Amino acid sequence: MNGYTIESGVDLFGANLSGANLANADLSGANLATANLTGANLFGANLFGADLFVANLSGANLANADLTDANLATANLTGVDLSGANLANANLFRANLTKANLTKANLTDADFTDADFTGADFTGADLTGALLSDANLLLADLTDANLTDANLTRADFTGANLTGANLFGVLLTDANLLLADLTDANLTLANLTRTNLLYANLTLANLTGALLSDADVRGANLFRANLFRANLFRANLTKANLTLANFTGATMPDGTIHP
Repeated sequence: MNGYTIESGVDLFGANLSGANLANADLSGANLATANLTGANLFGANLFGADLFVANLSGANLANADLTDANLATANLTGVDLSGANLANANLFRANLTKANLTKANLTDADFTDADFTGADFTGADLTGALLSDANLLLADLTDANLTDANLTRADFTGANLTGANLFGVLLTDANLLLADLTDANLTLANLTRTNLLYANLTLANLTGALLSDADVRGANLFRANLFRANLFRANLTKANLTLANFTGATMPDGTIHP
């Protein structure tokens, strides 16, 4: 490894490591709280259980890094490369990940409460069981991402791309999916109570058994969507495109059951 040689568990609280080459370094359990790591190269680094609270990692390369159980609460990760990284069980409460690259990252059971993912790329990422309540995902790309059983309560997905995403059993109550693209997405058993789906694209989406009570679906495109046994009680479907949609056994807005 070129650059810095650092032992695991080291105390680097508040250290200035801007631009440092830490590729493949063992930083497991390290204290990097409030450290400056802007533009640092941490490719493949071991940061298992590291404390990066309020650290500045803007523009850093963390591709393929291991951040399992790491504390990144309120950290600055603007424009960071986390492609292929492992952030399972990591704490990213209120972290800033604007325009971050999270393609094919492992984000299972991570805490992203109130985090900012504006313009972030989650293509092919695994977010199974992740907590994203109140997160900002404006214009984020979640193409083919796996969000099975994720908590997305009150999350903002305005203009986000969720094409082909797996949203099986997700909690999307009070979420904002205005103008979101959910083409061919799997929303089986998803809870979309009071969700804003205004002008969303749900073409070919699978909403089997989904709960859409009190949801705002005005102007949405549900062409060939599958709503088998879905619950749409009091949902607003004004001007929605329902062409060839399957409502078999669904509870309609007026409470009647579709044959």
